[in-house]
Amino acid sequence: MEREPARLPSWLRVRSPLGEATGRVREVLKKYHLNTVCQSAACPNAGQCFAEGTATFMILGRECTRDCRFCAVRPGQPGPPNPTEPERVAAAARELGLRHVVVTSVTRDDLPDGGAGHFAATITAIREAVPEATVEVLTPDFGGDPKAVAAVVAAGPDVYNHNLETVPRLYPIVRPGADYRRSLALLRRVKELQPAMRTKSGLMVGLGETEEEILAVLADLRAAGCEMLTIGQYLRPSRDHLPVAEYVPPERFAAWAEEARAMGFSYAAAGPLVRSSYHAGEAMGLKRYATRSGTD
Repeated sequence: MEREPARLPSWLRVRSPLGEATGRVREVLKKYHLNTVCQSAACPNAGQCFAEGTATFMILGRECTRDCRFCAVRPGQPGPPNPTEPERVAAAARELGLRHVVVTSVTRDDLPDGGAGHFAATITAIREAVPEATVEVLTPDFGGDPKAVAAVVAAGPDVYNHNLETVPRLYPIVRPGADYRRSLALLRRVKELQPAMRTKSGLMVGLGETEEEILAVLADLRAAGCEMLTIGQYLRPSRDHLPVAEYVPPERFAAWAEEARAMGFSYAAAGPLVRSSYHAGEAMGLKRYATRSGTD
């Protein structure tokens, strides 16, 4: 790993918007006692997404059973899944007027199914509460358990997202509890079970990967049937996490997006501040993510 650059470049400096919409999202999350990856993972776009009336719900607790070197979600031993959480997520989505609902989770290696049943219950609850909304899930790898993947697919999300995060060479450093081939196999399994289901994955850059490695990952994703892609800049959450090797300029992200589309990805969002679920509704053809007046 290279030494971290001294200064944050101008294209990564974000002013968090404040206002009525931002406060309203926070109030709804507090009302239903819900977590979001926006807050737990210190997402740089949290303020903007809240201002637009949207959030990515994070289920199954706030502590993760893995300790990835890039992630701001704290490691620990989470408690048992709360059986009322699926209905609370659905109620919050209905109250916020969401048209595209994104649900992710911490990794739960302590659970027999990795939390897949809880994902399925949450999808079902959202379908019942907000039948007009599309649903996207961003799941962990479930330890490679094909039955867990099948349980989530059977619940019928519109988009199944699982992030590769980085290139194979960096997995032992960046994602020591994960396996590159296992994650690719998960995406391939989704398409085998439900060919019409859209699959999605994301990468972080700026960790020391090469151009050739990035393009090889994109080729692997296409070979696994993945059709939707996000690429964003890694930002160091704290001094306890991996340093940034490079702040990648915007023009390189634009080139990757163009290359991805040429490779056959139906949707490719690449930019310094792009994250897995940032403006996720755009990929579904939704100009607005909420029905509330004033949402862009």
